[in-house]
Amino acid sequence: MAPIAASRQHFDEIPTVVGIFSAFGLVFSVSLFAWICCQRKSSKSNKTPPYKFVHVLKGVDIYPENLNSKKKFGADDKSEAKNKSAMPKNSLHLDLEKRDLNGNFPKTTSKTQSSPDLENVSPKHFSERKKDSVSPDSLKSITSLSSEEKQDKLGTIFFSLEYNFEKKAFVVNIKEARGLPAMDEQSMTSDPYIKMTILPEKKHKVKTRVLRKTLDPAFDETFTFYGIPYSQIQDLTLHFMILSFDRFSRDDVIGEVLIPLAGIELSEGRMLMDREIIKRNKSSGRGELLISLCYQSITNTLTVVVLKARHLPKSDVSGLSDPYVKVNLYHAKKRISKKKTHVKKCTPNAVFNELFVFDIPCEGLDDISIEFLVLDSDRGSRNEVIGRLTLGYSAEGTGGEHWKEICEYPRRQIAKWHMLCDG
Repeated sequence: MAPIAASRQHFDEIPTVVGIFSAFGLVFSVSLFAWICCQRKSSKSNKTPPYKFVHVLKGVDIYPENLNSKKKFGADDKSEAKNKSAMPKNSLHLDLEKRDLNGNFPKTTSKTQSSPDLENVSPKHFSERKKDSVSPDSLKSITSLSSEEKQDKLGTIFFSLEYNFEKKAFVVNIKEARGLPAMDEQSMTSDPYIKMTILPEKKHKVKTRVLRKTLDPAFDETFTFYGIPYSQIQDLTLHFMILSFDRFSRDDVIGEVLIPLAGIELSEGRMLMDREIIKRNKSSGRGELLISLCYQSITNTLTVVVLKARHLPKSDVSGLSDPYVKVNLYHAKKRISKKKTHVKKCTPNAVFNELFVFDIPCEGLDDISIEFLVLDSDRGSRNEVIGRLTLGYSAEGTGGEHWKEICEYPRRQIAKWHMLCDG
């Protein structure tokens, strides 16, 4: 029994010894780490900053060691002037804005002293020659001509046509476009893509991918249309619509190209072609829209009835459109509600007879306006705007007159025809 008790006491003493040693080791490691950190800080404080960097604020230079002071976001103009005056003439001053892309400073070359005669005479001679050679009138004429030419030219499209007799397929390859105008005024570029339709049936509709920020897009995309007999090729027309993609609004139309295939022989093989892009052929009349309005001042609601549309133009010179109407309600130029009618198939004179009731968020109609968009429904691509109409106090023509009448005669349903303008 005695040896067993002694062994137990020996095992009980082991954890205390281990704990003491671990505590000493922890204290030693923490003190060593603190000493190393102090040494690094002292070595860094003695060294001068190896470089100079610029803060996000423009024109403010900051040294790393002075970030603790209040002057880290810029100094006063007086202190800067004193520093500049105290700086010796032969001191080295590096301008960060003069660095190249690799971060290197350009070498300063010693200027050769020129004679005073050359310095005094040469600028006068050059100025006199420039005045004699180019007059301001000629400059104005040249710039006006160049701007007019740029506005008239919308670019060129390059493509190829081919007929595959084995597969009985019509093949169109859209290669590229050159010299497109810039539709984005900020970046002075465009995001072009091309929509192609085979007329007159308008059954085959395709479009290319969007190429970002380029005025000379290279698409090189091939479209194959099966089931078109070769005897029918002469009766078809290709319609290219060149557009610029806009993420936040409707895409901008750059121009269009119409190519009748009558007289084009594809039996000999592939034909390479190019055509100048022309302005989109919009008809002068956009059609008319019959709208009925009634303002209920007690319930503060506005009843809008979209009755009819007539004389709507053809869409994309390809036949009758499939119109429908979108109604947007605006309060202080901010859209607060939207509705739309059903689509009417293949008709220039659509009958809708659809009623919408809008709740007005304020008393009166002073800050309220309604926008009507007549669109052509197209499953293959984005719906195209046929015409637009705005009714409100600031609207011109019949739109403003109609709005004033419903305000003067509340609880009365008043209907009027309105001319649509370009969308």
